[in-house]
Amino acid sequence: MKIAKNTVVTVEYSLSDTLGNLIEQGQEPMVYLHGGYENTLPKIEEALEGMEVGFNETIQVEPEDAFGEYDAELVKIEERSRLPSPIEVGMQFEGTPEESEDGESIIFTVTEIAEEKVVLDGNHPLAGIALRFTLHVTEVREASEEEIAHGHVHGAHGHDDEDGDSENGEDGEYRTYSLH
Repeated sequence: MKIAKNTVVTVEYSLSDTLGNLIEQGQEPMVYLHGGYENTLPKIEEALEGMEVGFNETIQVEPEDAFGEYDAELVKIEERSRLPSPIEVGMQFEGTPEESEDGESIIFTVTEIAEEKVVLDGNHPLAGIALRFTLHVTEVREASEEEIAHGHVHGAHGHDDEDGDSENGEDGEYRTYSLH
């Protein structure tokens, strides 16, 4: 079966930078609903369109087609007292940047802690990096009517909660944080 709109695709993958440094070796295959449902990067869908089980390819995805360019304006320095304690590098908070016109929240990661100041970075960790995805298609099947109606695969490696919606990380690790 060829990969086309409304097929469920299972892909083993690895992710590296353009120098070949491994960023992520997918421990579990990626299983997604193909056809513009925003379940994977559009460039990956484009590379897999019309392919079949057994297809192997390494594709390069530029920052603008992956996680965007690095935006220095998304780096904030906040008073440590404004954040919960204890605080550690790597903790994440959901917040709305002050300059956000649409009020959309993003995830900020604590990248540095110094005395009474904390550095929060709202960029995706892979922002500004050209990426190489090595892809190997292991399964292609027709999507169920329910999967098509919901716009995502059901039961794929436990990533859905009871309502079929993705969770915000393990154990609610994202916290609301206002940058006003």
